[in-house]
Amino acid sequence: MTNYKKLKARIQQQYDSLPALHKKIADYYLENFESIPFMTAQQMAKATSTNDAAVVRFAQKIGFSGFSELRDQIGQSLQKRFKDESLFPLINPAQLNDNMLTSVANQDITNINETVRLNEKESFEKVVELISKSDRVFTVGLGISYLLANIISYQVNQIGISSQTFNNNQSTFMEQVLFMNPNDLLIALSLPPYSKDTIETVKFAKERKIKVVSFTNKKSSPIALHSDATMIIKSENMLFTNSFAAISVLINAIVTECALKNEVKSTKWLTQLKNVTKLQRNTLE
Repeated sequence: MTNYKKLKARIQQQYDSLPALHKKIADYYLENFESIPFMTAQQMAKATSTNDAAVVRFAQKIGFSGFSELRDQIGQSLQKRFKDESLFPLINPAQLNDNMLTSVANQDITNINETVRLNEKESFEKVVELISKSDRVFTVGLGISYLLANIISYQVNQIGISSQTFNNNQSTFMEQVLFMNPNDLLIALSLPPYSKDTIETVKFAKERKIKVVSFTNKKSSPIALHSDATMIIKSENMLFTNSFAAISVLINAIVTECALKNEVKSTKWLTQLKNVTKLQRNTLE
């Protein structure tokens, strides 16, 4: 793990024990890590709607003499980090008609770039491992997150791992957790505004020693704090709802890696699916 990852991990590990004022500062650090080396304590206080003293005490709380030492450590760690800020270049409006399609496409390209940048290799590999080794995968979410949960279940089923989505029509999410076994995996999706039902379900699953993977917008979100592994999604949209673009890329990458990890099983399963589809087609004819 590189230095910048250790610094982030230190903040995340102490997040639960921080007072509310310090949590606001921690959120800013985790979401704006690259901009910290260029800030003063006064600017940090203004950005987090706190005060200079709180900024200094936060740094001391996580093991530094003050804001300056923490800021300098972040700056040094980022100098060692190799980053490609433009995995996918934006569309130049001058080269096309500057219309809504171009604007939305640029927003989603930005979401994909940020999602790729924010998700560390170790986290990605941990999620792949948890899915690959689970007996069954259950997914949970409400609103748009419910639709995304269905997509994940469908994709996971396609590589030969039994998966289904929690449905709250007949029983609560927490009641459905009772049917899960220790070798099962719960994948929870929660984007702002966070669903209380999803948060409580994740907490209950952890109490029952169920492994949890979360898909959310930041590592300090309510479900991330109770998860074994977290995938960060950038879903900014020009409408009030969340964009699907970045999470679609993330889901596809994870499931593809799972399939490659167990190519024999995945290939055998896909062959069986094709045979079933062929049989159904012949029956209809």
